[in-house]
Amino acid sequence: MRVLKIGLVLILWLFAVSARAELTFPALSGRVVDEAQMIEPSVRAQLSQQLQAHEQTTGEQLVVVTVPDLQGTTIEDYGVQLGRHWGIGQKDKNNGALLIVARDERKLRIEVGYGLEDRLTDAQTSVIIHQVITPAFKAGNFSKGISDGVAAMLVVLGGNPLDEPSTVYESSGDPQNDFVSRHPLL
Repeated sequence: MRVLKIGLVLILWLFAVSARAELTFPALSGRVVDEAQMIEPSVRAQLSQQLQAHEQTTGEQLVVVTVPDLQGTTIEDYGVQLGRHWGIGQKDKNNGALLIVARDERKLRIEVGYGLEDRLTDAQTSVIIHQVITPAFKAGNFSKGISDGVAAMLVVLGGNPLDEPSTVYESSGDPQNDFVSRHPLL
């Protein structure tokens, strides 16, 4: 019985490892990688210029990526693996961040390297996601949500934290549309 349990655990572990290895990532073609075709071309060009200028000035590398799907993994795992695969940020400073949007799963995340976590904190990324990006997404304006989200990230990285409201999200009254957490920030 014990050998069977160990064998089953080993098989599950090998399956999990092989599933991770099967992820395919888009090529890092610039500061905006719009694989899911969610960003208008003019907004994509503007974001690319902003992010490149920020990187030249500060050395901090921010990249926006939209993907059709997460290939069966969580957005957290996908983001970490993508950041490592692309080598976002300076290796010795770990000063990169990704804004990831997974269109089909309706997920988004800001993945932050350790070198930026003192400014782009979990609380700040939550405010950016819930107060800046999500309202525009709910209105169907993905380009605006992403553009405004990047602008908010740059403001925070510039040393100007965003106000942290006591409640991140107010219910619309329609449970079908309330997919964002309504819990207070801690």
